[in-house]
Amino acid sequence: MTSAPDDVIGGWDAATAGLAPPLVVLDLDAYEANAADLVRRAAGRPVRVASKSLRCRWVLEDVLARPGFAGVMAYAAAEAVWLVTSGVRDVFVAYPSVDAETLRAVAADDDLRREVTSTVDSAEHVQWLTDTLGPAARGVGVAVDVDCSVRVGRAHLGVRRSPVRTPEDAVAVARAADAAGLEVRGLMFYDAQVAGLPDSPAVRLLKRRSVAELRERRAAVVAAVRTVADLRFVNAGGTGSLHTFGDDTAATELAAGSGLYSPTLFDGYDAFSARPAMAYALPVVRRPASGLVTAFSGGYVASGQPGWSRVPSPVRRGLSLLRTEAAGEVQTPVRGDVDGLALGDRVWMRGAKAGELLERFDTLHLVRGGELVDSVPTYRGEGRTFG
Repeated sequence: MTSAPDDVIGGWDAATAGLAPPLVVLDLDAYEANAADLVRRAAGRPVRVASKSLRCRWVLEDVLARPGFAGVMAYAAAEAVWLVTSGVRDVFVAYPSVDAETLRAVAADDDLRREVTSTVDSAEHVQWLTDTLGPAARGVGVAVDVDCSVRVGRAHLGVRRSPVRTPEDAVAVARAADAAGLEVRGLMFYDAQVAGLPDSPAVRLLKRRSVAELRERRAAVVAAVRTVADLRFVNAGGTGSLHTFGDDTAATELAAGSGLYSPTLFDGYDAFSARPAMAYALPVVRRPASGLVTAFSGGYVASGQPGWSRVPSPVRRGLSLLRTEAAGEVQTPVRGDVDGLALGDRVWMRGAKAGELLERFDTLHLVRGGELVDSVPTYRGEGRTFG
């Protein structure tokens, strides 16, 4: 459900009464419940934390201190270096990087070389790293990203990531990396069409087909690559598929991040129900007509396929956005039961995706039971933006 109970919203209001909106909160009770549920659904597999879905070092360090979580899945090489120099261990950059300056820094530092693993999915990547790093490439850690999409005839169902699909493909990249002196540490399998799509009749059918095919193919790929590389990890899953692959013996770990905040894109799954943990408040600034108020700012639309699924949503029941305006750069009109809202009152919203929202805020306010517990910097608040 997009909405939250009135007592929860009242608690957010009370906790932040002395703060000027726009502002964003993390409800610690909901966040902790979500963290426990991720661990439960992972069924004993350690959960590597996706930092792109958090974008706050306090949250990242807090969740890593909880049983059941281990390691970070970063989204940028420069982010990985920053995290490791801040004390975070075992950081896997899960997207190929051509940040030559940062990768040279990783290769030149023993601690960074040990703790940072980069992604490759082709001999072209391997050649680029070798050309860029020269002799320093020896011993730099890499993981091979394996395509997890479903092919039905000419249809490609899933995201466009790696060209590596078969055991032969993966072994070829692993051998090229080994021959170049790189250390092949892991394999990655991200099932976007299972982990990232809310359930519907058509999607349920797609997921059943995906899971059966992927289990068989992953086992074959892992077995083949283990003949040429001593793998540290085989990463699988995402927030929406932990329960599906928790018993997959080919995977040594799972990945998740968005489920900690529970944005609206995760409201439509059959197998689990997370609690809304992150919300942002906009101040009411005018009343253009009966049954309508306008809030300041708020157009924090998520990335991905354009459409209403990427637009933020009012949290209070009975409120909705205007289809003709949605959430705007400098104003967000809201219609419905607004008679009780005065100028300066808050309209609470939830984002469609998780960490992206924090690119708009310097500070994340931690709240619990109507009390402000702490205010901590986001990546942006620490002067760190990684794209």
